[in-house]
Amino acid sequence: MEIKHLTIPIDKKAMESLKAGEGVLISGVIYAMRDAAHRRVIEALEKGQEPPFKLKDQVIYYMGPSPTRPGNIIGAAGPTTATRMDKYTPELLRRGVRIIIGKGNRSGEVKQAIINNKALYLAAIGGAGALLAQKIKKAEVVAYEDLGAEAILRLEVNEFPAVIALDSSGGDIFAMGKKLYSEE
Repeated sequence: MEIKHLTIPIDKKAMESLKAGEGVLISGVIYAMRDAAHRRVIEALEKGQEPPFKLKDQVIYYMGPSPTRPGNIIGAAGPTTATRMDKYTPELLRRGVRIIIGKGNRSGEVKQAIINNKALYLAAIGGAGALLAQKIKKAEVVAYEDLGAEAILRLEVNEFPAVIALDSSGGDIFAMGKKLYSEE
């Protein structure tokens, strides 16, 4: 399998060429958010307020780091289960978020929102938080510091590994896996 290098921001044509099952190495700026931060961003949008960072063309990584040890940029930075963000994801995709990264399958509503908004869902490696942290070159809190590990972080990453799990044309690595290993 060929590994594709993605530099964020990624152009629309390059994004649409990516297919479920392909491996990618991401370089550029991504934002880490979990449940509580998602809820606050959606509440702000519902009140007509600006979110704490520009959503258009952004990448959101579902991650809350472990405590940072002295001398490190960030603690372990593995993905969290994506389904907890399913109720917020369609609205963020409608607002311009282009790539989301987490672990696990997504709801039918999220899958449809990915297709409708020509977005991507990437699966990061669960259980490999220490390895993924090595791919983060800079981390800074940009909003909701009171949430601790669930604050929004701006991360600069270099060759951050992931797999295209859901692509913009409906490709679904989870469905592909079930079909491949099911009895006929």
